[in-house]
Amino acid sequence: MIQLAKYSLGVGDRFAHQAEAQLQAVKKAALSGVEIVPVWNKSHREHTTIGSRPEETRKAADAAVKAQAWHLPYHVDADHINLDTVDGYLAISDFFTIDVADSIGKPASDQKVNEFLDRHAELVGKIEVPGIANPLSTTIATVTEIVRRYLYAVQQAGDIFRHIQSAKPDGSFITEVSMDETDDPQTPLEMLVILAAIADQGIPIQTIAPKFTGRFNKGVDYVGQVSQFAKEFDEDLAVISYVVDRYNLPKNLKLSVHSGSDKFSIYDSIKAGLRKHNAGVHVKTAGTTWLEELIGMAEAGGEGLQVAKTIYRAAHENAEQLCNPYASVIDIDWSQLPSPEVTDAWSSKQYVDSLRHDPKCEQFNPHFRQLLHVGYKIAAQLGERYLDALESCQESIARNVTENLYQRHIKPLFFGLESRDA
Repeated sequence: MIQLAKYSLGVGDRFAHQAEAQLQAVKKAALSGVEIVPVWNKSHREHTTIGSRPEETRKAADAAVKAQAWHLPYHVDADHINLDTVDGYLAISDFFTIDVADSIGKPASDQKVNEFLDRHAELVGKIEVPGIANPLSTTIATVTEIVRRYLYAVQQAGDIFRHIQSAKPDGSFITEVSMDETDDPQTPLEMLVILAAIADQGIPIQTIAPKFTGRFNKGVDYVGQVSQFAKEFDEDLAVISYVVDRYNLPKNLKLSVHSGSDKFSIYDSIKAGLRKHNAGVHVKTAGTTWLEELIGMAEAGGEGLQVAKTIYRAAHENAEQLCNPYASVIDIDWSQLPSPEVTDAWSSKQYVDSLRHDPKCEQFNPHFRQLLHVGYKIAAQLGERYLDALESCQESIARNVTENLYQRHIKPLFFGLESRDA
């Protein structure tokens, strides 16, 4: 079976132009003795919005690996797929993020619920999980409630996994189950029940993406109590350690954090948890790349800056349409958005300072940044004009993509972790 490395990073690319710049950041880490596996991911929603095809992601990743002479593993993720969308990714992906968040809360049959409860009498009572201070105390009623909430979603994950398995050679792909795009965070007890159900489905899950407390808004930092996130992350790691042997799940099973990009304030908590449990992690921070393209264009000036301004003007005019699909993961104060008349007069520096995620910069505007984060559809509508700007501004863009990924993500997350095997 293909095994996902201990540390991996989702490095998607809306327009399939920055794979090499992303890989350069990972190579810089490798040269410093920090091995991170890149996973290129692009969701079905993004492909649909842009009008791109899954094979373009594979082509860009393979070309970057060849150009950079990368000899370590890498993967291409069919990101947030379901049974309706997975077929278009079967030929090109070796990593599948099975998204069943929409199925949470839908009831499984009484028969299936009772069969699960009969199989898992160990989930009722006091459960001592090493690493969690107090035992998880349960009754048949509390476990039944959890099973009714999550079992159908896990069954859906099993159906999708088996569909993928029927089309690909045994052991030729990595499976992630995602439950993060929902309102309520999963408790450690819920994680335990979910993983027992996943094991029952025979899914060789290597990463799981739960919902954590707080807001994971697109393109900006975490909003919430960092101490609460740290507690949840630590306890989820403890649950994973507990279930691997108990339910015969893959020993490299790890948490996946779907960050929405740039959750800098929780990186120390993630690192502390990984160090404490000698655990791995998969972090998705793909959307940052598209914003670094805009930053690189604006920084280059000339036509690049004009394209960046044009995109903001159109995004501002079409804000409702652009934001609706992302309503649960953006918080924009419309009164804090500059008017297009103002931004049209900006210098390169003003545009860059407003967009680059540097909270120490007085001009940084998280509302401007969030709107542009979901505004990539506008760039796609510009067609050749945008693609020509990508080519003409590539030096500036690539420098920003590499520097952002390396300095703001890889170093804070992964440098200083011990390299011993999990």
